[in-house]
Amino acid sequence: MRKIPLSSKSSALWRTRALALCAYAAAGGSGMAAEPNPPLAARLDACDVVWDSPSANALGSMPTGNGDIGINAWVDTTGDLVFYISKTDAWDENARLCKIGRVRVKFEPALDVKAGFRQQLKLRDGVIQIESKIQNQPAKISLWVDANQPVVRVDVDSAVAVTCRAEVELWRLRERPFGSNDDPHSAAGLSGHPYKPTVLPDVVVPVTSPQVLWYHRNTRSICELTLQVQHLESLTGKFADPLLNRTFGASLRGEGFVPDGKQALKSAAPAKRQSLAITVLTANTATPEAWLAQLETLEKQAAKTDLTKSRLAHEAWWHAFWERSWIFVDGGAEADTLTRDYVLQRYMNACSGRGGSPIKFNGSIFTVEKQPGASPETPDGNPDWRLWGGNYWFQNTRLAYWPMLATGDFEMMDPWFRMHHEALPLSKARVESYYKFTNAAVFPETMYFWGLPNNGDYGWRNTAPEPANTYIRRHWSGGLELAAVMLDRYDFTQDRQFAKDTLVPLADPLIAFLDQYWPKRDANGKIIMDPAQSLETFQTAVNPMPEVAGLHHVLPRLLALPADLTTDAQRARWTRLLKELPPVPVADVEGVKLLRPAATFAASSNSENPELYAVFPFPLYGVGRPDLAMARATFDKRTNHHNRGWCQDSIQAACLGLGEEAGRLVAARATIVNSGHRFPVMWGPNFDWIPDQDHGNNILTTMQRMVLQTDGNKLYVMPAWPKKWNVTFKLHAPGNTTVAGTVRDGKLVSLEVTPQSRAADVINMLEK
Repeated sequence: MRKIPLSSKSSALWRTRALALCAYAAAGGSGMAAEPNPPLAARLDACDVVWDSPSANALGSMPTGNGDIGINAWVDTTGDLVFYISKTDAWDENARLCKIGRVRVKFEPALDVKAGFRQQLKLRDGVIQIESKIQNQPAKISLWVDANQPVVRVDVDSAVAVTCRAEVELWRLRERPFGSNDDPHSAAGLSGHPYKPTVLPDVVVPVTSPQVLWYHRNTRSICELTLQVQHLESLTGKFADPLLNRTFGASLRGEGFVPDGKQALKSAAPAKRQSLAITVLTANTATPEAWLAQLETLEKQAAKTDLTKSRLAHEAWWHAFWERSWIFVDGGAEADTLTRDYVLQRYMNACSGRGGSPIKFNGSIFTVEKQPGASPETPDGNPDWRLWGGNYWFQNTRLAYWPMLATGDFEMMDPWFRMHHEALPLSKARVESYYKFTNAAVFPETMYFWGLPNNGDYGWRNTAPEPANTYIRRHWSGGLELAAVMLDRYDFTQDRQFAKDTLVPLADPLIAFLDQYWPKRDANGKIIMDPAQSLETFQTAVNPMPEVAGLHHVLPRLLALPADLTTDAQRARWTRLLKELPPVPVADVEGVKLLRPAATFAASSNSENPELYAVFPFPLYGVGRPDLAMARATFDKRTNHHNRGWCQDSIQAACLGLGEEAGRLVAARATIVNSGHRFPVMWGPNFDWIPDQDHGNNILTTMQRMVLQTDGNKLYVMPAWPKKWNVTFKLHAPGNTTVAGTVRDGKLVSLEVTPQSRAADVINMLEK
C-alpha cells in the first residue's frame, strides 16, 4: 500500500464572528467553538435552503429544532409568521406523539412578502432567517430553538417601528372521538376494540401576567388497558404508568408585550426590535400546579442568560456539530443533490435526536396535517395525525441510528438506548409471566415506548404470548441488532460505563430469551430455531438468517469485551450458545451457492431480503471478509429490488464493495422527493409517513459505507466509491478514531487519520 501524506487541519476562524466570540468570552462565556473552518463553512452554506416567496400553508414549512423541541415554520401570503411547536416526548393519553401547539405572529405594518422576500435556513448556525421589507424598509426575523435551553425564540429587527401580535392557536378544544370512524392509524393500538379512544382537550391557564400559558394533561391512560388485554393484570401497579399525569405545554412571553385576549400577546408599543420566547416542557407530575412550577423554573433559568450570549452559545453548538463529520460529493447536479440531502438529513437528526424519546420513523417531530384547511377533527386536517401512529417499529426506527456512529453523533443515540433500558424491567416481567424464563427479555417489533406490544398487533382476543399479527409474531432479530449497534457504540467510543450500564444489561437478557425459547437441539447439538420466522417475509421458517447471523455476529463480540465488564456466568452461557449455533443458511440454487433466508422456509408474505441480513446489519460477509463472491451473487439474485423507505439495497451494495451499484441506488434514492412539500427532505410517505426518516437515513448510511468500512482494526477507505464522483469527507471509526480525506479523479489525494497511530491500519481500496 502506498503511504498517504497527512494534510494539515485548518485553524482559521471566520472574521465576521471573531469580535462577537471574543466579546462573549470576555463576558464570562466558556466552551465556545470556533466557526467551522472556511472550506467546511462554504460547503454548508451552499446547502442552505433559501426561498424567495412565502408559503401557502404548512406544506411549505421549514423545520428546525434543538434535538428535543422542533418547529415547522412558514410565512404565509398575508405576511404572518406561522409555526408549529413539537416535542419528542409529548405523548398523550392514547400514546400518540402530539404537537404542543401553533403560533401565529402578525406584524403591523405588515411584512411585505413580495419586495425582496427571503427565507433562509442557515444550517451553519441552526437558525431560520427571514428578510423582507416593512413600509419599504428592511426587516429581519430570526427564528431558532435554543440548542442549550428548552426555548423557541423569535427575534425581530426592523428599520421602522413595528407592532407584533403573537397568538397561540390550538385544535384540541374539546373531548372528542378520534377522527372519522375511529381512524385506525391515529388510534394505532386501539382501533378495533370496544374501547373507543377520545382526545382530551388542552387547557389554557388564566393568568394575570403578560403570558399565554397552556398544556395538555393526561388524566387517564391506556397503560392499564394494555396490561389487561395482554393478560398482564398481575403487573398492574408494579410499574409506573408512563402516560398518566404526563403533561406537555408551553409558556409564551414577549419583552414589552401585554395581553391581547385569552391566547395572544401584543407589543405594548411599536418598536424596531421585538423578542418572543416560548418555553416548552413535558413532565409527569402529581398535579398541574407542580408542572406549572417546573415550567416557571425553566423560564427563570433561561432568563438569567443574556439573549446575545444565548444566541452565541446556540451557534457554537451547531458549529461544533458540523465540525464532527461531513461528506461533500462533487461531480455535477447528481452529486450536488446527494450532498444537499446528506447534509439536510443529518440536520434533521440533530433537530430531533437529543430528546426524551427516540426519533419517530414515521415523521419524526416534523409532521403536519395532510390537507391544510381541513377540519382538525378529521384525519386530513389533524396536525397530530401520522400513518402507523405512535408505536415504535424496530425495523424502521433502527435506521436513524446506524449513521450516527460514523458521524460521531453518539449522544443522539442515547434516547434510543434509554427507551429500551427503561423498558427492560417490564419486558423481563412480561417474559417471566408468559414463559417462566429467568433473566430474559424480548422487545416486540411494534412497541409502545414503555416496552409492550401494540395492542392491535397483539390481538384483542389473543390468548397466546406472541402477537396475533403473523407479520411480527416471532420477529425477534431486533434485539440482536440493538446489541450490534451498542457493541459498535462501545467500539467507537471505548466508553466502559456505557458497556457496563447499558450494553451488557440489555444484550444478555435479549440473548437469554432466544436461548430459552428454542431449547431443542439436533443430533449434532445445534439449536433448532423452530417455531420461527424470517423477518415479516417468511412467516414460517426454521433457523432464520437474521437470528442465526445476528447471534454469530454478536456473541463473539460480547465475549471479546473486557472481562471485568461481564460475569463468569454470562461468558459461560455465551460460549455455550456460540458452540450450539446452527450454521449460516447456505444452499446451491440453480448451480450457484447463495445465502438463504432460512434453513427452511414457506411462501413469501412480504418484500424483504432476509438472507442479506448477513451482510447488513450483521456483517459476516462483505469487503475484506470471506466468501465475498457468494454474498455478491446473493445480492445479484435477490428476489426483491427496492430503493425507498426502509429498504436497504443501497447499504448492502456498499457493504459488498459494489461502488457503481451503490452510487446508482443512492443517487436515485436522493431524487425520490415529495413534491407536495416545499422543504427538500420531507421524504415519503413511502411505507411510513412524512418526513420518512428511514428513507433519508438510508442515504447517510449508504454514503458512509461507500467511503469507509471497518473490520477489527482495519480501516477500508473508499471501499465502494464510484469513479465518476470526487469527495471530501470526515468520518468516525472504532477506537476514538476519525478519518478525513479527499478523493479527486479516482485517487485519494489527502488523508488525515486521528490518532496518527491508526494510519497504519488504513487500506486504500482505490489502489486495489
